[in-house]
Amino acid sequence: MASPKFTAPDGMPRKNEVDEFYDSVAEADLQPLWTQMGIMPETPPLAAIPYAWKWKTLKELAERSGELIPIDRGGDRRVLSLSNPGLAGQPFATQTLWGAVQYLGPGEVAPAHRHTAAALRFVIEGSGVWTLVNGDPVPMAPGDLVLTPCWSWHEHHNPGNTPMIWFDALDLPLVRSLDAIFFENGPDRMVNRAVDPASRSELTFGNGAGLVPFEESEKQAFSPLFAYRWKDTDRTLTTLMKLSNDGTAALKFVDPTRGIDVMPTMRCSMHRVSAGASTRKFRRNGSSIWVTYRGSAIVSIGEDRFHLDEGDMFAVPSWCSFSIEATQDADFFCTSDAPAMEALGLARTEYLD
Repeated sequence: MASPKFTAPDGMPRKNEVDEFYDSVAEADLQPLWTQMGIMPETPPLAAIPYAWKWKTLKELAERSGELIPIDRGGDRRVLSLSNPGLAGQPFATQTLWGAVQYLGPGEVAPAHRHTAAALRFVIEGSGVWTLVNGDPVPMAPGDLVLTPCWSWHEHHNPGNTPMIWFDALDLPLVRSLDAIFFENGPDRMVNRAVDPASRSELTFGNGAGLVPFEESEKQAFSPLFAYRWKDTDRTLTTLMKLSNDGTAALKFVDPTRGIDVMPTMRCSMHRVSAGASTRKFRRNGSSIWVTYRGSAIVSIGEDRFHLDEGDMFAVPSWCSFSIEATQDADFFCTSDAPAMEALGLARTEYLD
């Protein structure tokens, strides 16, 4: 480290003494705070940038991967991760969130594994696939949110004759930054079974708002309900829109037993904006990934504007101004790191309109 220029008045240490001091500090693997410029900026320094991925490209490349790349123990999953250009080639959508599209072809099985990074699936298109979460077979259909919480065994099966593509999100970058990543492959076995229309978790915890088994269930960090169905999401948004005075409505997916976020590190929400309406403009710390499930819109993120159609995905970095203006009736799925920010007492939101 270069020592600063120093002019010593009478009674002050001479320059060579200061140089020796800085040399000693460096040799002891220490750094003086007074030389650290920008270590505590006024607002979060951004590495990830506002960015959008177009569904046309995502779908074409996912289908191409299905033609060229087999599923085997070399990778387990046929996944294309959203790589934010601001993150120096890392396979992350933001500094705390992984986003991706996963493709499963007819007759394929993605074998069992588990990891400490929590994961979720939001289905975009296809039918017939089911995922086995800790032994519970969960059917998947477009618009469904399916959870595979931290350290839960999960495998994906497509017994049908059509492919399925879904959006994956994980808290992988956050867990990696905490040095808390663990991974384990499951046993090599084929699970062949008839899948009921509703999973065991839905039969137990998905019977209606405010209705859960009387018996005390084991306390877990995540929701015991693994599937949130589009028909319920759509019905709720339709009801909320009837009460809306600005053409927008939003809901949060919650643990039915406690009313808190479905997972401690990721918030899941669904947003509906009618044609010509706009959401409020705001910014908050922490980041999010959005999927345009239906319709089209113009999204403003910081100084950038993106024209989005069905299937397009976009990343909102921390403390960037953000708003949506729908050009057609539009629905958006969102996942964010808000629960982690709130648990740490760091959450901050500022409305700009």
